[in-house]
Amino acid sequence: MPWRGLDRRLARSGGASHRTTAEDGFTLVEMLVVLVIMGLLVGLVGPKVFNQLSDAKAKTAKIQIKSFANGLDLFFLDNGRNPTAAEGLAALYVKPPGSTNWNGPYLRGNGVPKDPWNAAYIYRSPGQGRPYEIISLGSDGREGGTGSAADIVSWEQ
Repeated sequence: MPWRGLDRRLARSGGASHRTTAEDGFTLVEMLVVLVIMGLLVGLVGPKVFNQLSDAKAKTAKIQIKSFANGLDLFFLDNGRNPTAAEGLAALYVKPPGSTNWNGPYLRGNGVPKDPWNAAYIYRSPGQGRPYEIISLGSDGREGGTGSAADIVSWEQ
């Protein structure tokens, strides 16, 4: 039985309240050192992780815009025109009224996805000097911006 002789061992060691150095807890200084190290790691690594996440969202928006552009090219080949602004990007998924040569859907999926910041893509047809424009307003949701807040546009892809 594992408990046999426990009384004798406790008596020899000075009782149940005696603790060996292996059982001692961390000192306040040790805990503070660990907290400082953890704070430095979070301060140095955290921003890099968030930048990677921001870059990934921008890359996703660029890929989606390229996919829309490919679908619009196919739509144009079949219909001889781009979808109107009123028809929008939904014309790549659902046949617009009066489109007799529509041979879609031109993209996979159940409808126009939102951009990585959960906002609708802006589609203009005709664009300014272009047949069409597709725009994601970036992380800030406003026109313009720099860095991760910069707009992502079809004519720069």
